[in-house]
Amino acid sequence: MALIHVPRPPKSAYDPDRPMSSLLRTQVDHLREAESKLPVRYRSDIYVRALKTEGEAARYIRDVTEAIHAAHADAERARRAPKRKRVIEIAAVADERAERERARKKRAPKPAKKSGAKRRKK
Repeated sequence: MALIHVPRPPKSAYDPDRPMSSLLRTQVDHLREAESKLPVRYRSDIYVRALKTEGEAARYIRDVTEAIHAAHADAERARRAPKRKRVIEIAAVADERAERERARKKRAPKPAKKSGAKRRKK
């Protein structure tokens, strides 16, 4: 694969005190929409309509991007959690139950029936 050289942007390309351009405003709006789909614990408390400068927009973009990455990492961890193998557990319970039944049969034979007259109720 060919290596493509990308020149560095000039220092004047970013001015944190410069008012936000419409392109940057659109990007902030798209990120606000993406942030609204995140769980509440990952959302920032930044009101995007109050953002006016490139510096404020950059901080918001960084915060939302980090929140998206954190939410994704947590979802990956939860998805990769080891699942219990229920087949083994069920087999173990069945073996224990069978052992208990065998032990019960060995230790106590059934009592013999008593013969004799039935008592009458008065």
